[in-house]
Amino acid sequence: MNNRVLKIKTCKILQYAVLRLAVICVCVCGALQSLAQLEILCKQLYETTDTSTRLQAEKALVEFTNSPDCLSRCQLLLERGSSSYSQLLAATCLSKLVSRTSNPLPLEQRIDIRNYVLNYLATRPKLATFVTQALIQLYARITKLGWFDCQKEDYVFRNVIVDVTRFLQDSVEHCIIGVTILSQLTNEINQADTTHPLTKHRKIASSFRDSSLFDIFTLSCNLLKQASGKNLNLNDEGQHGLLMQLLKLAHNCLNFDFIGTSTDESSDDLCTVQIPTSWRSAFLDSSTLQLFFDLYHSIPPSLSPLVLSCLVQIASVRRSLFNNAERAKFLSHLVDGVKRILENPQSLSDPNNYHEFCRLLARLKSNYQLGELVKVENYPEVIRLIANFTVTSLQHWEFAPNSVHYLLSLWQRLAASVPYVKATEPHMLETFTPEVTKAYITSRLESVHIILRDGLEDPLDDAGLVQQQLDQLSTIGRCEYEKTCALLVQLFDQSAQSYQELLQSTNSSTMDAAIQEGRLTWLVYIIGAVIGGRVSFASTDEQDAMDGELVCRVLQLMNLTDSRLAQAGNEKLELAMLSFFEQFRKIYIGDQVQKSSKLYRRLSEVLGLNDETMVLSVLIGKIITNLKYWGQCEPITSKTLQLLNDLSIGYPSHDSLVRKLVKLSAVQFMLNNHTSEHFSFLGVNNQSNLSDMRCRTTFYTALGRLLMVDLGEDEDQFEQFMLPLTAAFEGVAQMFSTNTFNEQEAKRTLVGLVRDLRGIAFAFNAKTSFMMLFDWIYPPYIPVLQRAIELWYHVPACTTPVLKLMAELVHNRSQRLQFDVSSPNGILLFRETSKMITTYGTQSYYSLLEVLTQDHMNFIASLEPHVVLYILSSISEGLTALDTMVCTGCCSSLDHIVTYLFKQLSRSTKKRAQPMAQESDRFLHIMQQHPEMIQQMLSTVLNIIIFEDCRNQWSMSRPLLGLILLNEKYFADLRNSIVNSQPPEKQQAMHLCFENLMEGIERNLLTKNRDRFTQNLSVFRREVNDSMKNSTYGVNSNDMMS
Repeated sequence: MNNRVLKIKTCKILQYAVLRLAVICVCVCGALQSLAQLEILCKQLYETTDTSTRLQAEKALVEFTNSPDCLSRCQLLLERGSSSYSQLLAATCLSKLVSRTSNPLPLEQRIDIRNYVLNYLATRPKLATFVTQALIQLYARITKLGWFDCQKEDYVFRNVIVDVTRFLQDSVEHCIIGVTILSQLTNEINQADTTHPLTKHRKIASSFRDSSLFDIFTLSCNLLKQASGKNLNLNDEGQHGLLMQLLKLAHNCLNFDFIGTSTDESSDDLCTVQIPTSWRSAFLDSSTLQLFFDLYHSIPPSLSPLVLSCLVQIASVRRSLFNNAERAKFLSHLVDGVKRILENPQSLSDPNNYHEFCRLLARLKSNYQLGELVKVENYPEVIRLIANFTVTSLQHWEFAPNSVHYLLSLWQRLAASVPYVKATEPHMLETFTPEVTKAYITSRLESVHIILRDGLEDPLDDAGLVQQQLDQLSTIGRCEYEKTCALLVQLFDQSAQSYQELLQSTNSSTMDAAIQEGRLTWLVYIIGAVIGGRVSFASTDEQDAMDGELVCRVLQLMNLTDSRLAQAGNEKLELAMLSFFEQFRKIYIGDQVQKSSKLYRRLSEVLGLNDETMVLSVLIGKIITNLKYWGQCEPITSKTLQLLNDLSIGYPSHDSLVRKLVKLSAVQFMLNNHTSEHFSFLGVNNQSNLSDMRCRTTFYTALGRLLMVDLGEDEDQFEQFMLPLTAAFEGVAQMFSTNTFNEQEAKRTLVGLVRDLRGIAFAFNAKTSFMMLFDWIYPPYIPVLQRAIELWYHVPACTTPVLKLMAELVHNRSQRLQFDVSSPNGILLFRETSKMITTYGTQSYYSLLEVLTQDHMNFIASLEPHVVLYILSSISEGLTALDTMVCTGCCSSLDHIVTYLFKQLSRSTKKRAQPMAQESDRFLHIMQQHPEMIQQMLSTVLNIIIFEDCRNQWSMSRPLLGLILLNEKYFADLRNSIVNSQPPEKQQAMHLCFENLMEGIERNLLTKNRDRFTQNLSVFRREVNDSMKNSTYGVNSNDMMS
């Protein structure tokens, strides 16, 4: 008996084991099949050139990432995946899983992933580079986000050096992985991400800095010392890669954001590395600095830029890390290293090395004072070498042009420090700075011929770069200014004489003239820069006289070029002139400038310009000339008007600058003739963009300021000034009063007008003048602006200038809106402004709704219920709007919503319906919970069609069919209500009208069915209207609505 029971139990156990094995086999087969499908998708994502295939693969992989079993399937991909792309997918998905803020992974799971990744990298050192990088990124992300996680009072993610040690004790490939882990981790912790709070990032970064970063930096330096002590074969890919990763690690450590300042790279030359005090030992030990200089000389150019990047950071350590003696010693070692590089410049032929070395030179002065530099033992030799290097670099202007900024930055700071240096040792800048200035000027002039001959890119086209270099040269050139001025006079006279001879010659070539114009363009820019570099307390009468020599030459050149503008002109030369005038205005024109300057004496002797008024007359003449001949050239027009605007700024006291300006006949000409006839840029040009009119605001701001000088309460003078704008406004109003007008012309005229008015409104900051403007614009012309907003609400180029004008009118600038107690102007201004904002907001809102419902109904359906209900209620309100455009837009939006709803309902009632998307299901649920919304709109549309003067019947018909099909019972009740409200003798006819309305209409929203319904509706409306005209009862539409 016992044997029999035993046999039965054994048999059942075997059956269970076989069954379980079968289940496992099925699961494994399913998993392997799923794995194969994932690998195919990965291949399609990363390799296919077919866009649709790639998009389908991407969609499928996004679903995989969001699936509940993503974690286990990622492990399967890593273990059994045959392609690198599947391994990359797994690493990327795991990074997303550990990074998510909602529903984060448990601590134990993250520890397991961390350990698994380390083991995976240790056992597979020869993975594809991008896979290794992705896995290291995963390790770094887990470590950063778990930095403060504890398990049994142990910070489980902080033993990073221990984690990496086993890699560093193995093969070269393992060493590379270990160093890359530390490098990537340092970089990851240094960078804030948008998914986690900045405070948490700084807390992690600070803890990492205090607990691990110095140890990592020390490790990198030790490894670099070991590497430099061996005869590395850098032709070997592995050893080359290891050294590169070590240098990257050292650089990442030095580039760490130690105090959370998030330094902007654009301010590179101002950077100070805030090394913690605990790191002092590493920088007091000269071997650290020497290590990097030795590495630079011993490794190939492919790696040396990284070494120089490290040296740039080391040279930038904060001054307070050292006492004076320590800083002097450190600076001495640094300068010795720079000297050694300059004495052996072969590697600097590499552009990357050259660029980083220029950055290193710039840091010498940004972090150390000239008084400290001159005390360095080898200073005279070093400054000579730096000067020779700079001169050579400037002469080879086509080589690494972006690096010149750092060299000029060094010399600018050196030159600016000369007045303040107290050391007894000679700085020798009086010898070398003129050489740098001469090299820059002559190299720019010599480049003109080569650029024109070879069709190269002209540096003058990059206005930002040129202005940056000129700002630096303005300081450099003022050092030993006599030499700078003498050189400029000599070069200018040569080019000007050659240019004049070419113009007078009958057989001169166009190329020769272009070369001289290019040279003169550079010289005018440079003259403007060095004049702008004048510092009042450091300038002498002799230097002012030198400025006079330069100014005279530029003005003489201007007279020559202006005399030829009717035949030809040079845009770049004109822009250089405007740059010169802007610098000249800042230094020598204005209420705070000393008029007894020797510059004016020289202008009087050479050009007969005896005082500031005559100089102003020349400037205004140039402004008018530019506006006359260059009105269609936006850069010149814009800069010319900016010059006029700058001149118009100031308080109009007795003998002030603006009062002198107003007395000039040329300024009075502008105030009385500001029309397109005299200033072409004010014209309505169909070839220009609406945005090109922005300069008109600047023009009228300047004119407004000049007009206010003597305006007072003279309304006649104001009316006279406003005549051109009055005529333009009347023209636009006339256009709007007709049904057909040239829309483009109307837009351009209106945009120009409101830009003009905004300039005037900005300038009229006094109460009296502002009230004149307000009484002029209100009430006659505000309705024109309202109409423009109604018509072109969807055209930002039109609405933005109008709204900016209104914003200026309501700006209480200088308390100008303090109306009298009995004045209604404040209320009127508020009313008109709020009306315009409401009009613009309403039009834009319904336009947005139309687009969203047409193309993004899934998005609408995914919104919160109260938002969906608000949208529907606003559409319901819009259906009854007096504005036909709003009403038509609401009909279109409603049609899209009803169509979407009908399709989703039809899909849900099919026998083999596919499961609906979550947002669609939610939308249906909202509609079922609030059927009154759709019913209300059905009543509204039907009410408008039957009882009102419906101007957009076609638009109303499109959503009506869908509303009826969605609410057939409610429509039947509505129909009976309308029929019963008729006199007994009319009820049969009304019933027949409704029958005919639905005749031949199928239960779908296909285009053919819709068109038939629209035709039926036209007949229905006509018959109903005829029936109701003869009715004595009449019908109250509101009764039907209830």
